[in-house]
Amino acid sequence: MTEFAAVERSSPETYIDSSASVAPAQLPRLAVILIELALAVGGFGIGTGEFAIMGLLPDVATTFSVTTPQAGYVISAYALGVVVGAPVIAVAAARMSRRNLLLMLMSIFAIGNILSAIAPNFESFTLLRFITGLPHGAYFGVAALVAASMVPLHKRASAIGRVMLGLTTATLVGTPVATFFGQALSWRVAFLAVGAIGVLTVALIFIYLPKDKVAAGASFTRELGAFRRTQVWLTLGIAAVGYGGMFAVFSYIASTATQVAMMSESMVSVIMALFGVGMITGNLVGGKLGEFSLMGTIGGSILYNIVVLTVFSLTASNPFMLCLCVYLVGCGFAAGPSIQTRLMDVAADAQTLAAASNHSAFNIANALGAWLGGLVITWGYGFAATGYVGALLSVAGLGVFAVSYLLERRARRA
Repeated sequence: MTEFAAVERSSPETYIDSSASVAPAQLPRLAVILIELALAVGGFGIGTGEFAIMGLLPDVATTFSVTTPQAGYVISAYALGVVVGAPVIAVAAARMSRRNLLLMLMSIFAIGNILSAIAPNFESFTLLRFITGLPHGAYFGVAALVAASMVPLHKRASAIGRVMLGLTTATLVGTPVATFFGQALSWRVAFLAVGAIGVLTVALIFIYLPKDKVAAGASFTRELGAFRRTQVWLTLGIAAVGYGGMFAVFSYIASTATQVAMMSESMVSVIMALFGVGMITGNLVGGKLGEFSLMGTIGGSILYNIVVLTVFSLTASNPFMLCLCVYLVGCGFAAGPSIQTRLMDVAADAQTLAAASNHSAFNIANALGAWLGGLVITWGYGFAATGYVGALLSVAGLGVFAVSYLLERRARRA
């Protein structure tokens, strides 16, 4: 099959990688669509597996005779797997072709979920959730690289957005469906279903993604070189800090709706759906905006988040405004494709590690936002104050963005 092309430098601080995939002219449009679909199905499975557990915690707790807060440790175990797995796998698998790496990662994910479904005790279940989280970040990172390399340079953000559509769709469709059947039948059935999606993804990637060769000079040392680049750290910092606000709000949205806006519990599922629709909207719109300006899209989305999160806190007691703001907060995901593409640009020839680490950064944002939001609630400021926490995190992220932008401008003038 086709081999990978060379790495091209486009500016003093920006690098474009057209390596490790198939050149656009060598694949028909239908083939590109099928590959993107295969990668998106994997994202759908990962997203469903990651979020469905949140609605099934009481059932898991009952099965293993633990409290619901104790059962929540499995969520932390999965997140820890994502944070650890992304950089470790990216470095350790530096000499693997991207097709083989994707097949390996999704196989681990599928097996991890199937074994989770038959775990005999809580300790083994928690360990299996950690193992299942390991391929998460590396999968999305490599999938983004493959998707971006199949289209012209200015279309990369949209291509990544289409692959990420699987993850965002999971919040709207996969998670509620898995939660429904998990509660109606058994939480074990939900994990078996997610494992089946993983098996399907392995088959689709095997069938549709052409074989590739390892890029010349690829090594774990070269991948580690990504962390010697200031712009890589700054871009990861933007994601880890600037987007914690979304999670500060989302982590406590059910309580905000029922205790602040005085909405019925039955409306919580509607609010969750609105958040999912917002993420899908943001993903699609953000991918298109990224075609015009990566940094403009990232910076603009941070400013957008500051405004929306502030309005969320100011109007949380109004049911209509709460629903509207939840949708708009979900739209804040618009920067996702641009941040992923930006990392690919600034990582030079160490793109796998940088791209995979993006999902570690967003999981840090998840943990940071939830933790700070919880602190503010504990201090007595109420659930509505989580929006202010998110706005402040976005302000901090804007500061990191400003440093990145100014350093790049200085480098281009040099």
